[in-house]
Amino acid sequence: MSRVGKKIITIPTGVEVSLKDTFITVKGPKGELTREVDKRLSVVIDAGTIKVEINKTKDNLSALWGTYASHIGNMIEGVTTGFSKKLQIEGIGYKAELKGTDLVFGLGFSHPVIVKVPSDLTALVEKNMITISGINKETVGAFAAGIRDLKKPEPYKGKGIRYEGEFVAMKQGKKSA
Repeated sequence: MSRVGKKIITIPTGVEVSLKDTFITVKGPKGELTREVDKRLSVVIDAGTIKVEINKTKDNLSALWGTYASHIGNMIEGVTTGFSKKLQIEGIGYKAELKGTDLVFGLGFSHPVIVKVPSDLTALVEKNMITISGINKETVGAFAAGIRDLKKPEPYKGKGIRYEGEFVAMKQGKKSA
């Protein structure tokens, strides 16, 4: 049995949750999100609460059960408060700037790296910090990970793009005899 799946999700005021066929839609002050729910699971919406239940008991669905319960909880949190990830740029000459809907990076390559910001996300650049925010947790995390993959932090000087607060294990350089 899934501990996450058994939890009852509360719907805050100002948020509307509707279920049509296998699609669940969550509307809130920041926007609207829709997700398809697996047919083997059922979503029960009662006065101010949501509960995810298993339809068929012969399959081992506890992983899916908890996953979809977590997705619905993240949808509710996204339309009320939103999600954000902060990335830190380390290294001399490494920089980022926002030009329209594009992020332009100078990462030590012979050319600038241009990344288009998706329409449902917002990016903010302040000195060496990039803040990615939006209502969908998955797209915020995937876009932040894609930016980090442009130049991962290297273990000798720590140069590169890292998440705020991320620990990078530093290696000792070569020693001369």
